[in-house]
Amino acid sequence: MKIAFIIYHEVLEDRISEALNGLNIDYFTEWENVKGKGHKTGAHLGTRPYPGYNCVRMIAFPEEQILHQLIYKIYELNEQIEKDDDKIRLFQMPLERIV
Repeated sequence: MKIAFIIYHEVLEDRISEALNGLNIDYFTEWENVKGKGHKTGAHLGTRPYPGYNCVRMIAFPEEQILHQLIYKIYELNEQIEKDDDKIRLFQMPLERIV
């Protein structure tokens, strides 16, 4: 089992929702208005100098095949995003247990 965190700029919400719906992933936990700065990226802090926020979706994957499909879809979406700072990030980790 795996767990993934998808971090993306709030303006990409529609694309993320559409991608998840297309893969029949209707289970997640979402955090909105998340402030942050990635390695070698611009900050999204909700301020005038650093406008906008990020969103985070946490998804548990009992089957890794669906996760691999999502990763492929994120690669496709990122090809359409010109600015590196706005690319979608996915962090994958082992998931030991779901209770």
